[in-house]
This record gives sequence, structure tokens and C-alpha cells, in this order.
Amino acid sequence: MKKLGKIALIVLAVLLALVIIGPLVVPLPALSDTVPPEQLADPDSQFVDINGVTVHYKEAGQGDTALLLLHGFASSTYSWREVMEPLAEDARIVAFDRPAFGLTERPMPGDFPDGVNPYTADAQVDLTVGLMDALGIERGVLVGNSAGGTIATYTALRYPERVKALVLVDAAIYSGGGSSSWVRPLLTSPQARRIGPLLVRNIRDWGYQFGQSAWHDPARFTDEIWANYSKPLQAENWDRALWELTQASRPLGLDQRLEELAVPVLVITGDDDRIVPTEQSIRLAGEIPGAELVVIPNCGHVPQEECPDAFLAAMAEFLAGLPQ
Repeated sequence: MKKLGKIALIVLAVLLALVIIGPLVVPLPALSDTVPPEQLADPDSQFVDINGVTVHYKEAGQGDTALLLLHGFASSTYSWREVMEPLAEDARIVAFDRPAFGLTERPMPGDFPDGVNPYTADAQVDLTVGLMDALGIERGVLVGNSAGGTIATYTALRYPERVKALVLVDAAIYSGGGSSSWVRPLLTSPQARRIGPLLVRNIRDWGYQFGQSAWHDPARFTDEIWANYSKPLQAENWDRALWELTQASRPLGLDQRLEELAVPVLVITGDDDRIVPTEQSIRLAGEIPGAELVVIPNCGHVPQEECPDAFLAAMAEFLAGLPQ
């Protein structure tokens, strides 16, 4: 029995060593066929340096009212393709790629501008306001979908003087705010930092199904749409940046600060949102003072894509009622 006990301890020690040391020594395959983000640009793409990060954005329209469009997780400016030009008939529209997504630059640790991690929520808020500064927008209407709604809300709380109104589209306020405190040491361990980018590469396998789940009618999520969603997966360091974003995510406690919002707010949701459940958006509208609520029937998590006409109608009515 003593001999069996010693063998068990040896086996346990070997397994523990493999878990601790293995990820540090096993060679990981490098990504192939990635290019600088600028090489993936569209004809209407524009780039500007904001806080040391080269930000990709698109702009249309003009007018006294400026709308900034903030996309959700694993998305990009492409998410606003159906509504950007119609919105631009009456306002200035700016859609941009948040750090770790689209064609915005993906700085790596060691090269973070001024040592500031651009993937944190605070840095994303500062980047949003910095983009407004660069484009000469004193106050804007922030339109945020999903995780973009999280950043839009946080921006309104940190810089209320810069936000004229909020449009929260299936916004992730009550869930999806980041890792718990006990998980963070694991995510930031040398082992996780090494194998994390390899894990997130699996988005190329499950991303299509995730995209379908964002739509009430999955059949309308076509191969063409997926091809445009996945185009940024050709950008340099996309996998490492996505892992940096994962590590940097923290619960923000925005649900505890909703009463501080002192600007007009419109909450839009599809009635069949399976990513940020519809009841969360209904709750959100009820907990923000004076917020308006629009529930779009037969629509999922991205109404600006799946139900653009209903989305535009809700936007038009809300924007028409804003004080000048």
C-alpha cells in the first residue's frame, strides 16, 4: 500500500508539472496569412490616431446632431451597414471599431501607448471621447449595441457633459461585464497568457453559430454576412488582442448607477434576444429615469441588422424629440 501511495504521489506531481510547465514550453503554431489592418480597409474606411491607437472609423452625413455608433462583441463597423446611410440623411454619423475588433490597431503588451492597456473599459471610454475630440464633436448621441452599449453607458457616466443622449440596443448591462475576481489571476497567469490566444482562435469554428443565435431568423444570417464579420480575423494579432480584452474585462457595476444617467435614453431590443435576454432590456428601461422602450417584434440581438426599418423608425421618433 505504501508503494502504491508513493506511485500515486509521483503521478500527481508529474500531472501538476505538466499543467504548470507544459503551456510554457509547448510550441504554439503562429497565425498565418495575417496582414496589417489597413490592408483590409474598405473604400470608405478612415483611420485616425487616438491616444496612441490607430482607430478605424467610417463617417457619413452632416448636421448639428452627431451620432457615434458602438458595435458589440466580435463585431465591427459592418454591424451598422443597413442603417448608417439612412441615419446620415439628418445627422452626422460616425461608426468606429472598438479595440480588439474590426480594423482598429491591436497593440500588444510592452507596446501599450504610455503604458495604458487599451482593452480596458476605462481606456475604451477615453478612446470614444478622444475620437469625438479628434472629429470636433462636442456632444454626441451614443448608440451602443450589446457590449457597445456597456461602453456607451459608462461613457455617459464618466463624461456626462459630452453625451447628448443614449440609445442602448440590446445593451449588456446586467451580465457579461467581465471575469470574477477569483478568475482573474488564472486569466493573467503566464500559462493562460501563452495558451489563451490559441483558445480564442476557436471563434473561427463557433462564430458562425454565435452569429446565427443573434438573429430571430437564423436563416437570414448568410455566408456573406459571416464572411464580412470574420474578415477582421485576418488582421495581425487579432487572437492575442481578443485574449487581452478577455483578461482586461471587469464587472463595472453599471446596474447600480443607472439613476445617475441624466440624459434622454432610448432602449431598443428585439423580442427574441437570446444573447442579452429581452427581459433584461425591459428591466433596463424601467430602471433608467425617464427612459423610453421599444421592443421590436420578430427580431433578435442585432435589430439594426435584422430589422433595420423598425430600428430606424424608433430612432427617428426619439431623435425628433431631443432638445436642440
